[in-house]
Amino acid sequence: MTRILGISGSLRAGSFNTALLRAAQSLQVPGVELELATLHGIPLYDGDLERDAGMPPAVQALKARVLACDGLLLATPEYNNGIPGVFKNAVDWLSRPASDIPHLFGGRPVALAGASPGGFGTILAQNAWLPVLRTLGARLWSGRLMLSRAGQALTDDGTLADERVQAQLAGFLAGYREFIGP
Repeated sequence: MTRILGISGSLRAGSFNTALLRAAQSLQVPGVELELATLHGIPLYDGDLERDAGMPPAVQALKARVLACDGLLLATPEYNNGIPGVFKNAVDWLSRPASDIPHLFGGRPVALAGASPGGFGTILAQNAWLPVLRTLGARLWSGRLMLSRAGQALTDDGTLADERVQAQLAGFLAGYREFIGP
């Protein structure tokens, strides 16, 4: 079983990206165990806080979950044509201390997905993640999922109403599992 950790880059209760991850989890793609993580509780990065108090518990917990997974699925919103600050902040914390980067990100398979109410499906945020993830040494999967007009594809309770999108999401997960390997 391939363990994938899905992280939504949004804190909003009604987040399209969190809903996209929940929909992916409900598909039960053969050979894939998708776990979800949250960014709640991660403070703004502050080198003084790191020096004086060490790694915050929420960061320690997320690091442990990243280390235990076979691959990361980052579901990124797009804020002002870029990466949401809360998501980048979490990755900045995960990259501390710098000596942890090779263990946490080095060669780790990472996939990008995103859902947005607009017509471009987070393509600019996903593109902005590429140099960040390359710098960290992640192994990037070229398959990406960009769900545009997410308000039409998702129901009020956050489930996927569009069978075509369900099939696309299932294919995305199966392809990512193959990329991760045995």
